[in-house]
Amino acid sequence: MEAYRSFARVYDLFMDNVPYEEWSGYLIRLLKGYGIADGLVLDLGCGTGKLTRLLHAAGYDMIGIDGSADMLEIAREAEWDAPEDDGEERRILYLLQDMRELELYGTVRAVVSVCDCINYITDASELLAVFRLVNNYLDPGGIFIFDINTCYKYREVLGETAICENRREGSFIWENYFDEESCINEYDLTLFIQEEGDLYRKYEETHYQRAYGLDEIKRLLAQAGLMFLAAGEAYTGEPVRADSERIYVIAKECRKMCGADTCCGAIRKE
Repeated sequence: MEAYRSFARVYDLFMDNVPYEEWSGYLIRLLKGYGIADGLVLDLGCGTGKLTRLLHAAGYDMIGIDGSADMLEIAREAEWDAPEDDGEERRILYLLQDMRELELYGTVRAVVSVCDCINYITDASELLAVFRLVNNYLDPGGIFIFDINTCYKYREVLGETAICENRREGSFIWENYFDEESCINEYDLTLFIQEEGDLYRKYEETHYQRAYGLDEIKRLLAQAGLMFLAAGEAYTGEPVRADSERIYVIAKECRKMCGADTCCGAIRKE
């Protein structure tokens, strides 16, 4: 992610309102509900590794993949700054990869992807490629859990807005634009990051995300050989509503189990 260069330096500072502990607890309950209480799990788009470390602490062998070298540098530093766990070597493997070119050494029991990483794939054909790669690296019957920002959020909540925040360590201006026709959300980020004393340096980044409807997600999962299992209001378990801002989706690897190119059960009504 070329967009996450300067922003990586202050990402955790400005994202301190993200309830990672709550999200990890919910993901762990879901994983265990599908019989995955341990084993190898991939955090796709792991960023600075906060969720990755929480899942690792819960007993999972974690792989964290992100397309930003700057974000991964922070993730590795945070891991080595953490206290030792009974003298055991840390087992988190961080890999610098674009999720559209995902390559692992073997399969994993589950893949998770949170904080709207999937929305950063702005082309449906590329998202299909990501889903196919996820399916390829899942164990037979493995589970894929991810969240997405909804069209409602981009249109009604973010829309044509500007968000500003000022702190001692840095400030940002977030100018948001949503194109209804293309479903592309653009936000221009201007950062002022403290470097030394009262010196602040200005940085600028532009981020693009795309809104996907649940029906389109189901269709792409089916084409990738993944069986759609459930969707709901993010991290609450409540049904998806017209005004849901973030939803989670759960899918299951089925192509290895049935041998078909697509999953015939993936778009069935739940």
